[in-house]
Amino acid sequence: MLDVLCQWLPDWVTPDLLTAIGVLGAVVAAAGYAASNLNSGFLFLASFGLILNWFGDSLDGSLARYRQTERHRYGFFLDHSMDAFSNLVITVGLGLSPYVGMNVALFTLVGYLMLGVFVILSNHVSGAFRLSFLGFGPTELRLLLVFFNLMMFVLGPMRLHVLGWVFSLHSVSVGALGVVLVSLFLVNVYLTASELARQG
Repeated sequence: MLDVLCQWLPDWVTPDLLTAIGVLGAVVAAAGYAASNLNSGFLFLASFGLILNWFGDSLDGSLARYRQTERHRYGFFLDHSMDAFSNLVITVGLGLSPYVGMNVALFTLVGYLMLGVFVILSNHVSGAFRLSFLGFGPTELRLLLVFFNLMMFVLGPMRLHVLGWVFSLHSVSVGALGVVLVSLFLVNVYLTASELARQG
Protein backbone atom coordinates (compact mmCIF):
# COMPACT_ATOMS: atom_id res chain seq x y z
CA MET A 1 0.00 0.00 0.00
CA LEU A 2 2.76 2.45 0.93
CA ASP A 3 4.60 1.74 -2.33
CA VAL A 4 1.43 2.59 -4.24
CA LEU A 5 1.20 5.91 -2.43
CA CYS A 6 4.85 6.61 -3.19
CA GLN A 7 4.17 6.19 -6.92
CA TRP A 8 1.64 9.04 -6.79
CA LEU A 9 3.80 11.52 -4.89
CA PRO A 10 5.28 14.31 -7.06
CA ASP A 11 9.04 14.77 -7.27
CA TRP A 12 9.02 17.85 -5.03
CA VAL A 13 7.76 15.73 -2.12
CA THR A 14 10.93 14.50 -0.40
CA PRO A 15 11.42 12.14 2.56
CA ASP A 16 12.52 15.11 4.70
CA LEU A 17 9.34 17.00 3.75
CA LEU A 18 7.27 13.99 4.79
CA THR A 19 9.12 13.87 8.12
CA ALA A 20 8.23 17.54 8.61
CA ILE A 21 4.59 16.80 7.70
CA GLY A 22 4.58 14.10 10.37
CA VAL A 23 5.80 16.58 12.99
CA LEU A 24 3.23 19.13 11.79
CA GLY A 25 0.55 16.47 12.25
CA ALA A 26 1.65 16.00 15.85
CA VAL A 27 1.37 19.76 16.46
CA VAL A 28 -2.10 19.81 14.88
CA ALA A 29 -3.17 16.86 17.05
CA ALA A 30 -1.89 18.58 20.19
CA ALA A 31 -3.67 21.81 19.25
CA GLY A 32 -6.90 19.89 18.72
CA TYR A 33 -6.64 18.25 22.12
CA ALA A 34 -5.90 21.54 23.86
CA ALA A 35 -8.70 23.31 22.00
CA SER A 36 -11.19 20.63 23.08
CA ASN A 37 -11.40 22.64 26.31
CA LEU A 38 -13.39 25.14 24.24
CA ASN A 39 -15.43 22.71 22.16
CA SER A 40 -15.35 18.91 21.99
CA GLY A 41 -15.55 19.14 18.20
CA PHE A 42 -11.84 19.99 18.17
CA LEU A 43 -11.23 16.30 18.92
CA PHE A 44 -11.82 15.74 15.21
CA LEU A 45 -8.96 18.16 14.52
CA ALA A 46 -6.82 16.03 16.86
CA SER A 47 -7.77 12.93 14.85
CA PHE A 48 -6.90 14.70 11.59
CA GLY A 49 -3.52 15.59 13.10
CA LEU A 50 -2.91 11.95 14.02
CA ILE A 51 -3.71 10.88 10.43
CA LEU A 52 -1.37 13.57 9.08
CA ASN A 53 1.31 12.40 11.50
CA TRP A 54 0.84 8.81 10.32
CA PHE A 55 1.03 9.89 6.67
CA GLY A 56 4.34 11.69 7.08
CA ASP A 57 5.92 9.23 9.50
CA SER A 58 4.95 6.13 7.53
CA LEU A 59 5.91 7.41 4.10
CA ASP A 60 9.23 9.17 4.68
CA GLY A 61 11.29 5.98 4.85
CA SER A 62 9.13 4.21 2.27
CA LEU A 63 9.64 7.03 -0.22
CA ALA A 64 13.41 7.01 0.31
CA ARG A 65 13.50 3.24 -0.31
CA TYR A 66 11.18 3.52 -3.34
CA ARG A 67 13.37 6.19 -4.95
CA GLN A 68 16.56 4.48 -3.77
CA THR A 69 17.74 7.66 -2.07
CA GLU A 70 18.21 6.14 1.38
CA ARG A 71 20.71 7.64 3.80
CA HIS A 72 20.59 4.92 6.42
CA ARG A 73 22.26 6.57 9.41
CA TYR A 74 20.78 10.00 8.75
CA GLY A 75 17.30 8.61 8.11
CA PHE A 76 17.36 6.33 11.14
CA PHE A 77 18.56 9.11 13.42
CA LEU A 78 16.19 11.80 12.14
CA ASP A 79 13.13 9.53 11.95
CA HIS A 80 13.41 8.22 15.50
CA SER A 81 14.33 11.62 16.92
CA MET A 82 11.28 13.25 15.33
CA ASP A 83 9.11 10.33 16.44
CA ALA A 84 10.12 10.93 20.05
CA PHE A 85 9.44 14.66 19.72
CA SER A 86 6.09 14.10 18.01
CA ASN A 87 5.00 11.61 20.67
CA LEU A 88 5.83 14.14 23.38
CA VAL A 89 3.88 16.90 21.60
CA ILE A 90 0.80 14.69 21.11
CA THR A 91 0.92 13.46 24.71
CA VAL A 92 1.21 16.95 26.19
CA GLY A 93 -1.73 18.01 24.03
CA LEU A 94 -3.79 15.09 25.34
CA GLY A 95 -2.82 16.00 28.90
CA LEU A 96 -4.02 19.57 28.31
CA SER A 97 -7.46 18.31 27.26
CA PRO A 98 -10.31 18.09 29.78
CA TYR A 99 -10.45 14.31 29.32
CA VAL A 100 -7.07 12.91 30.45
CA GLY A 101 -4.83 14.08 33.29
CA MET A 102 -1.34 15.22 32.36
CA ASN A 103 0.27 12.81 34.85
CA VAL A 104 -1.53 9.83 33.33
CA ALA A 105 -0.74 10.92 29.78
CA LEU A 106 2.96 11.34 30.56
CA PHE A 107 3.09 7.98 32.37
CA THR A 108 1.76 6.32 29.22
CA LEU A 109 4.28 8.20 27.10
CA VAL A 110 7.06 6.88 29.35
CA GLY A 111 5.80 3.33 28.76
CA TYR A 112 5.77 3.89 25.00
CA LEU A 113 9.27 5.37 25.01
CA MET A 114 10.53 2.49 27.16
CA LEU A 115 9.33 0.08 24.47
CA GLY A 116 11.12 2.24 21.91
CA VAL A 117 14.34 1.95 23.91
CA PHE A 118 13.86 -1.83 24.02
CA VAL A 119 13.43 -1.95 20.23
CA ILE A 120 16.68 -0.05 19.65
CA LEU A 121 18.64 -2.07 22.25
CA SER A 122 17.28 -5.33 20.88
CA ASN A 123 18.28 -4.29 17.37
CA HIS A 124 21.79 -3.51 18.62
CA VAL A 125 22.36 -6.81 20.41
CA SER A 126 20.49 -9.21 18.11
CA GLY A 127 19.83 -7.41 14.82
CA ALA A 128 16.07 -7.81 15.23
CA PHE A 129 14.04 -4.64 14.67
CA ARG A 130 10.56 -5.25 16.03
CA LEU A 131 7.97 -2.49 16.00
CA SER A 132 4.80 -4.46 16.80
CA PHE A 133 3.76 -5.95 20.14
CA LEU A 134 0.58 -8.01 20.60
CA GLY A 135 -0.29 -7.19 17.01
CA PHE A 136 -0.07 -3.46 17.67
CA GLY A 137 2.45 -1.15 16.04
CA PRO A 138 2.61 2.62 15.51
CA THR A 139 -0.16 2.52 12.86
CA GLU A 140 -2.54 0.51 15.02
CA LEU A 141 -1.83 2.76 18.01
CA ARG A 142 -2.80 5.84 16.01
CA LEU A 143 -6.02 4.12 14.90
CA LEU A 144 -6.72 3.32 18.55
CA LEU A 145 -6.21 6.99 19.44
CA VAL A 146 -8.59 8.09 16.68
CA PHE A 147 -11.21 5.68 18.06
CA PHE A 148 -10.45 6.94 21.57
CA ASN A 149 -11.03 10.52 20.37
CA LEU A 150 -14.42 9.48 19.02
CA MET A 151 -15.32 7.90 22.36
CA MET A 152 -14.29 11.05 24.23
CA PHE A 153 -16.44 13.12 21.88
CA VAL A 154 -19.46 10.83 22.33
CA LEU A 155 -19.14 10.24 26.08
CA GLY A 156 -17.75 13.60 27.16
CA PRO A 157 -15.41 14.01 30.17
CA MET A 158 -17.00 11.22 32.22
CA ARG A 159 -16.14 10.92 35.91
CA LEU A 160 -16.17 7.79 38.04
CA HIS A 161 -16.90 8.03 41.77
CA VAL A 162 -15.33 5.20 43.75
CA LEU A 163 -15.17 5.27 47.57
CA GLY A 164 -15.05 9.04 47.63
CA TRP A 165 -12.42 9.25 44.90
CA VAL A 166 -13.21 10.85 41.55
CA PHE A 167 -11.57 9.45 38.43
CA SER A 168 -11.80 10.39 34.79
CA LEU A 169 -12.97 7.37 32.80
CA HIS A 170 -10.66 8.36 29.96
CA SER A 171 -7.69 8.78 32.31
CA VAL A 172 -8.30 5.26 33.59
CA SER A 173 -8.29 3.95 30.00
CA VAL A 174 -5.08 5.77 29.08
CA GLY A 175 -3.47 4.72 32.37
CA ALA A 176 -4.37 1.09 31.65
CA LEU A 177 -2.64 1.40 28.28
CA GLY A 178 0.41 2.78 30.09
CA VAL A 179 0.47 -0.22 32.43
CA VAL A 180 0.28 -2.57 29.42
CA LEU A 181 3.18 -0.77 27.71
CA VAL A 182 5.40 -0.88 30.81
CA SER A 183 4.49 -4.55 31.34
CA LEU A 184 5.39 -5.37 27.73
CA PHE A 185 8.73 -3.66 28.24
CA LEU A 186 9.50 -5.65 31.40
CA VAL A 187 8.44 -8.99 29.91
CA ASN A 188 10.41 -8.48 26.70
CA VAL A 189 13.51 -7.30 28.60
CA TYR A 190 13.32 -10.44 30.75
CA LEU A 191 12.89 -12.74 27.74
CA THR A 192 15.64 -11.08 25.73
CA ALA A 193 18.06 -10.99 28.67
CA SER A 194 17.36 -14.66 29.40
CA GLU A 195 18.08 -15.59 25.78
CA LEU A 196 21.29 -13.55 25.71
CA ALA A 197 22.41 -15.13 29.00
CA ARG A 198 21.74 -18.57 27.56
CA GLN A 199 23.82 -17.76 24.48
CA GLY A 200 26.65 -16.57 26.70
